[in-house]
Amino acid sequence: MPDNHWETKITDVAPNKVMVRGYRIDELMGKISFAQAIWLILMGELPDEKLTKLLEVIFVSSIDHGASPPSCLAARTVASTGASLSASVAAGIMSINRHHGGAIEDCFHSLHQGIEMMKRDGISMDQAAEKLLADFKEKKKRIAGFGHRLHTADPRTIKLTKACAELGYLGDHLKMAQAIERQFEKSGKPLPLNVDGALGAILGDLGVPPAMMNGFFMVARVPGLLAHVYEELTEQKPMRKIDPSDFTYSGPPERHL
Repeated sequence: MPDNHWETKITDVAPNKVMVRGYRIDELMGKISFAQAIWLILMGELPDEKLTKLLEVIFVSSIDHGASPPSCLAARTVASTGASLSASVAAGIMSINRHHGGAIEDCFHSLHQGIEMMKRDGISMDQAAEKLLADFKEKKKRIAGFGHRLHTADPRTIKLTKACAELGYLGDHLKMAQAIERQFEKSGKPLPLNVDGALGAILGDLGVPPAMMNGFFMVARVPGLLAHVYEELTEQKPMRKIDPSDFTYSGPPERHL
């Protein structure tokens, strides 16, 4: 073989046939959900029914969070300059970094550190959480994934946690996150688990590689960015000054399924 030969385990394409992880796409079409297809291409195998339900909850939880997050502002700003749909959405994705969306992976590493501490020292989960927070405080570091600029009880976190309990996915990382929540409450300064922290815990319990975790957030957020970019292109003036706080919602009033 030539020196530049390389391999991929993801997709095989031949005349009249496209296969993803060994499955023909035309056979998957109409039989599996988009969430199942995402898990398949990222993780290599099809999820079972319970995991599929949890994945649907995960992806819906992060589809959008208003017009003020950095990714949305970046996408709208670029769209306002007359950029293409792809460039504008890409700008939004490029704004998802350590301080916006990146708390997912960072929180996982902290939770995993607490679990390793618990196992190594032979202590309870609550004791490990207390020790972990003490270490962070001593190093003057803030633990990612807790607290929110807007929510005191993030409804997305509540639903994610409930889904994990109902579907049998309440693993050690999510339990450690709950133990840390209890320690914050005990200290008199409650910092509830936010959606990024919940996703870091859940994806860790599902065995998702840490370097891939923030990607789940990106996949979920693309439709929201696309909606904002299209609205910017079709309803706003070009090159406008976008104020991140001076806007109002004008969509449908609250409705229920």
